[in-house]
Amino acid sequence: MMNIARYLDSTYLKTPAQSGISDEETLQFDKKLAQEAIDHGIFAVMIRPDYVADIKKYIQERHSDVVVGTVIGFHEGTYSIEEKLTEASKAIEDGADELDFVINYNAYLNGNLELVKNEFVQCTQLALQHHKVAKWIIEIAALTDDQIADLTKNISNWSQENFSENDLPNIFVKSSTGFYQTEGGKPNGATFEGIQIMLDNAGKLPVKAAGGVRTPEDAEKMIKMGVKRIGTSSALGLIRNESSSEGY
Repeated sequence: MMNIARYLDSTYLKTPAQSGISDEETLQFDKKLAQEAIDHGIFAVMIRPDYVADIKKYIQERHSDVVVGTVIGFHEGTYSIEEKLTEASKAIEDGADELDFVINYNAYLNGNLELVKNEFVQCTQLALQHHKVAKWIIEIAALTDDQIADLTKNISNWSQENFSENDLPNIFVKSSTGFYQTEGGKPNGATFEGIQIMLDNAGKLPVKAAGGVRTPEDAEKMIKMGVKRIGTSSALGLIRNESSSEGY
């Protein structure tokens, strides 16, 4: 079995209201994730913006290189460009290393490609200027296969048109938020088919599979396919060779 820990983003993105616990309890849970990442060589923790400053401090105090990531425009993606820039700027100020933006896929579906391009360029530029990684969640469960291919290819083209070759490894295309509501039992996260379409159209950009990777075998298969990162709420279970029934 390969060492998958360095590919994993240990993820907890529920708000206190969604989980039925307090802010302090959420912070303690995030600290637990951070400690697990430190102890087991997990690459990153992916948490809500409100907790970035505390978790960054927690990790720094333990002299660890675990990366802190957070989400921007989450989870609908319909925030304005200005709102996304403001939220991202605050996250950067608080110490986030990586910013996972939810692309405005509703605008894309409505044909407003210029808006989607503008938010991509402006938000990615902000992240790169501060030496951060930008990941763009395209929410594949909301898209057809052709739309997954097209939106991924657009992001790849915009990256090459607006940023340097050296920047491209720090611009990811990511599959899912894990919060999209599907019908009829359809997966709302990464699928092998959806990820393959992304890989086929991402060009030089790395791909992150998020949601739905519930077994070590699935994680290893995703990595062998070519994904560079995996977002999961079951990181510790995966590296312990355990299957998970978690939704993300």
